Amino acid sequence: MRAMASVLVVEDDQFVRSALIRHLAEASHTVRSVGTALEALREVAHFRFDVVILDLGLPDLDGSEALKMLRGITDVPVIIATARDDETEIVRLLNDGADDYLTKPFSVEHLSARMAAVLRRARAAAGAEPPSRVLQVGGLRVDPLRRQAELDGAQLDLTRREFDLLAFLAGRPGVVVPRKELLAEVWQQSYGDDQTIDVHLSWLRRKLGETAARPRYLHTLRGVGVKLEPPR
Repeated sequence: MRAMASVLVVEDDQFVRSALIRHLAEASHTVRSVGTALEALREVAHFRFDVVILDLGLPDLDGSEALKMLRGITDVPVIIATARDDETEIVRLLNDGADDYLTKPFSVEHLSARMAAVLRRARAAAGAEPPSRVLQVGGLRVDPLRRQAELDGAQLDLTRREFDLLAFLAGRPGVVVPRKELLAEVWQQSYGDDQTIDVHLSWLRRKLGETAARPRYLHTLRGVGVKLEPPR
């Protein structure tokens, strides 16, 4: 039997909001809903949620600002719902702490699949014991227990997902990891597009001081996968 979730819907469009509430309630989830960012912050401060579905076009505060404020008080998984199909903005939102995003219009089936994936990741992270040993690859040092990473002695400022991706690859140095495996193990998704991986690889490369054209640690093999190895 599928575990049900407590969901906060943050959406000012009454039609969309009602449809989401109806669909989620029919799937036996517990749903609360608000129409502004400030109401959302109040809800999260007073109630425990398993996932937040956050619209970007809110009347009182831009959704990206609302996301930053949410991240200041909670680690609850956040799925962004946006009509803006702008890759630069999506990258920024992922780096500001969003766990996933959906571009409107989306089907209820698509929402259900993304919600299930986000909840699986959150529950796996809550119940999983990270490896205790520190991973060393060249000048890169990754401590899964403390969730800290250093490059040549300097601490790296990584988002949660960037750290998860780096730690997974660092635990398999020199091994080409297929994208499908990265989606399954890091994102807990059985399917998905490559854009999510590419976005995180791009930002991770930037923080490692490299580019796709001039890689040092992260190497992409087109059509095969990704590997992490020390510079030669």
